[in-house]
Amino acid sequence: MEYYAVIDTNVLLSALLSKNEDSATIKVLDAVFEGKIIPLYHQDILTEYDEVLHREKFHLREEVIRTVLEAVRQYGVEVFPQSTGAVLIDMDDLVFYEVAMEKRDDGAYLVTGNQKHYPFRDFIVTPAEMMKIMEATREN
Repeated sequence: MEYYAVIDTNVLLSALLSKNEDSATIKVLDAVFEGKIIPLYHQDILTEYDEVLHREKFHLREEVIRTVLEAVRQYGVEVFPQSTGAVLIDMDDLVFYEVAMEKRDDGAYLVTGNQKHYPFRDFIVTPAEMMKIMEATREN
């Protein structure tokens, strides 16, 4: 089964920085490369990914960043969301929320490590929760 998901920048960054191969963030990123998670994106999301992953303090290699960005484009679906009128704690997160909302009819999730930045909704999940959802579906 495939899952549509908007992947928050903090999840990608955590996956790329993690030393723990069993971390949920790495599992989410692996699921993208395996075609189990279809990333939903908008150009503003790609721009944020690019800017954050290139920050000097993270010391990420260009080829790694390029591979991740190309995977999102190649395996993902570009979404042009309607405005929800939502007001979030960090308005930079609005595009992530609105892309997920636009594809809710397709069962889209928003995977984030910062749930407190978003309204409480059952489709806004942590990486660990996303993996549990995927595992539970596989078992049924």
